[in-house]
Amino acid sequence: MASVRKVVIPAAGLGTRFLPATKVLPKEMLPVAARPLIQYAVEEAALSGAESAIIVVAPGKDLVVRHFERNLSLEQVLALRGSSDDVQQIRRVSELVEIRTVQQDQPLGLAKAIAVARPLIGDEPFAVILPDALIHADIPCVRQLIKCYEQLGSSIVATQQVDPSEVSQFGIIDVLPLSHQGQMDKLFRVTGLQERPLPTEARSRYGIFGRYVLEPYIFSCIDETPLGRGGEFQLTDALALYSARKPLYAYRFEGSHYDAGSKLGFVEASLAYALRDPEISNSLRQHLLRLGASFSSTIQ
Repeated sequence: MASVRKVVIPAAGLGTRFLPATKVLPKEMLPVAARPLIQYAVEEAALSGAESAIIVVAPGKDLVVRHFERNLSLEQVLALRGSSDDVQQIRRVSELVEIRTVQQDQPLGLAKAIAVARPLIGDEPFAVILPDALIHADIPCVRQLIKCYEQLGSSIVATQQVDPSEVSQFGIIDVLPLSHQGQMDKLFRVTGLQERPLPTEARSRYGIFGRYVLEPYIFSCIDETPLGRGGEFQLTDALALYSARKPLYAYRFEGSHYDAGSKLGFVEASLAYALRDPEISNSLRQHLLRLGASFSSTIQ
């Protein structure tokens, strides 16, 4: 069985939920605790053992790619100022993993974003990371999926249960529990999929959380997938075709998820990651306590 060497990172969306900030700045470059979203995705790919990250970009999104190129003039200025730690920090960004890019001319949905990366993937399994789905975990989420893929040999998605009120924000899967390391609530066989169903129509509460390990057969399924919800080609629909022909699995990953593609989720992610930063965490905690006390007194 081929190893997972490549990770596709779709970054060709319009980012309309963050306008006007994303009128010029790509959503993937929005910073969470001083790092852009795209960097978290590439770091996860590197920590999961990937050799290359394939970033799918839209025309005019060259900032996303330039972030991973060396900036020798900036390094020189920082070195002259004696900021050696800053030099190492920005240099490390360009050394995480091999960066390759492919352009998607029109935002036609996640399935098509993955399909345009096919020439760079070839006939081998690959992972997918959605950069606005931040997942903080001791073992990177994609690494968790790769470990399962190495045992199962078929495509697998990351899942957790979601609140009933949130099912319309996720692809939802029907699952059949399987035994995994003595547990029956970690690994599942996927028996059906729904793309962002209404709460009254959802058949389960298991959502797909923006991490996938996929076999190349998914490309054939994408080719057969018709336009779906929102007039886009949905990966959930392609996975439904896949699951009807080959085993599709889901793994309940360990970690905390933040939907940084929504305004509220982005703020929650910014706070959570900042609170893990030893440089500012104590001061931030004190500020939040004062802010909470201020709101309490206002309500009273």
